[in-house]
Amino acid sequence: QVQLVESGGGSVEPGGSLRLSCAASGTIFRIYVMGWYRQAPGKQRELVATITSGGTTNYSDSVKGRFTISRDNAKNTVDLQMNNLKPDDTAVYYCNMRYSLESWGRGTQVTVSS
Repeated sequence: QVQLVESGGGSVEPGGSLRLSCAASGTIFRIYVMGWYRQAPGKQRELVATITSGGTTNYSDSVKGRFTISRDNAKNTVDLQMNNLKPDDTAVYYCNMRYSLESWGRGTQVTVSS
């Protein structure tokens, strides 16, 4: 069974940066799409960014120009570099990978506050 483990969350002041990482354990032949989603208190989970095996990226409008998603196909890892963080970015961030099935990580908290 594939498990996803996120790391890199934490607390930061507005304007600061954080880098999230997610690693998949287990045997996966090919991961088609890797992505990050987030869920703020009282809100639905929403897409942050995705990246295909070919490197095509997609970002939500709220993070375009501030966040960068990247992946290492050999290591089955996906990272999210978050710059110029805002209080509205506060949420639990979840890693997602779609292969023959789909897996989610348990989430990592990101808090942006002064």
